[in-house]
Amino acid sequence: MYVCSCFGVTETQVKKHAEDGACTPRQIASACKAGTDCGSCVRRIQAILGRGAYPRPASADAAAPVLAGLEALEEAA
Repeated sequence: MYVCSCFGVTETQVKKHAEDGACTPRQIASACKAGTDCGSCVRRIQAILGRGAYPRPASADAAAPVLAGLEALEEAA
């Protein structure tokens, strides 16, 4: 079944990109252009990714917050 009619991207293709590590609609778009034209498929892509079948990579879960250590930098200044 097509997820993105604009670029002919199927649900199977979206799932394959998710299995290969794409865990956001933006990453899916980078992989196959789905969601970059009219945008009507973005919610469908979110639903496919949100089913829990494609967990985020461990490195993304273990990443430090962007502002971690900010207090220490401010105190040193």
